[in-house]
Amino acid sequence: MTGIPASLGLPRKPPGTARQGLGATGRLDDWALAPAVQAILFTVCATYLFVSGILFTPLLGTPYEVDGYLSPLFSPLFRPDWLPTWISPGLFILWVPLGFRATCYYYRKAYYRFYFADPPGCAVGEPSLHKRYAMETRFPFILQNLHRLFLYLAFIPLFFLWIDAGVSVVHDGQVRLGLGGAILFVNAFLLTGYSLSCHSLRHIVGGQLDCFSCSRRTRVRYTLWQRLTSLNLHHMAWAWASLIVVTLADVYIRLLAIGAIADPAIRF
Repeated sequence: MTGIPASLGLPRKPPGTARQGLGATGRLDDWALAPAVQAILFTVCATYLFVSGILFTPLLGTPYEVDGYLSPLFSPLFRPDWLPTWISPGLFILWVPLGFRATCYYYRKAYYRFYFADPPGCAVGEPSLHKRYAMETRFPFILQNLHRLFLYLAFIPLFFLWIDAGVSVVHDGQVRLGLGGAILFVNAFLLTGYSLSCHSLRHIVGGQLDCFSCSRRTRVRYTLWQRLTSLNLHHMAWAWASLIVVTLADVYIRLLAIGAIADPAIRF
């Protein structure tokens, strides 16, 4: 069937389109639950990371490194002598991961839904105001096209995060297996998975090819494309897990720095 028979006397509606009006839908499930939870989680994490990376140290003097542990928000640490105390070193670093996540294809889908209701859910009506939306052709949304550039840049702090995790294992001339080090390794692992599962990276490796088996080079690219595709299938999980853990990593190190908690560790 391609439409509603006229004999039924019902208004015709183009197939495959959502009902008009914000929140209008024929869905019977709790479609608003997932966007609501995502909005709360994203807002809490993003707000905390911004405040911690930019304001905590200049305003409150809260250290971001302690006992060989460095908050991932400040890695690689760039703290020149001429930098005023009211400017956080995080300013030199945070714009890279922030730009990478803000322009991420998955996060666009997520925050377009829970912040802009564009649309608020699959097969759910959106505000009529969105008829003016010109996609990524006008400011500020045209900045989304910088995503591939941020992808390249994101591997720089990621490299140093692995170094920081490795360095944290040795402290005061002893090998230390602490909870802080474990968190830093998990954080680096999840951020690596998030970066490698990126849609743009998958296209860089396997895109613009007409034949995957025509040469050794294309076969290698096909193999890499397959591996990245397996990661890309879970890009949403990588995105949320890495966001949560990088937030917890900073919270943990901040609490260690002010003496609120102790780091359980085995030393030898």
